[in-house]
Amino acid sequence: MERANLSSANLGGASLERANLPYANLTHANLSSANLSGANVNRADLSGANLIAANLSGADLTAANLSGADLTGANLSGANLTLALNLTQTQLDRACGNAATTLYSVFEHLTLKECSPR
Repeated sequence: MERANLSSANLGGASLERANLPYANLTHANLSSANLSGANVNRADLSGANLIAANLSGADLTAANLSGADLTGANLSGANLTLALNLTQTQLDRACGNAATTLYSVFEHLTLKECSPR
């Protein structure tokens, strides 16, 4: 659903696996513990979103706005974060990923710790 307006939506724990949400407005949305694995959220606005413990493995977050998003405990394994806007090292220090996670920022070198096997 391109350009969906889900601003401030409560989607905590929702199953959004492989959801198609390019350009979506997810500002201040509660996506805590949501399953967004394989989701297309490229160019979405996730500013201020609660992504605590969210599964973003394999998600396409290309050019998504992550300003102020809480990524504490988020799984970014295999996610594409190429040119994600306003993504900081502090946010990434609270999340995890793997070698397949794509991190590319024009402005800084970003790193991500490996997720622990469960």
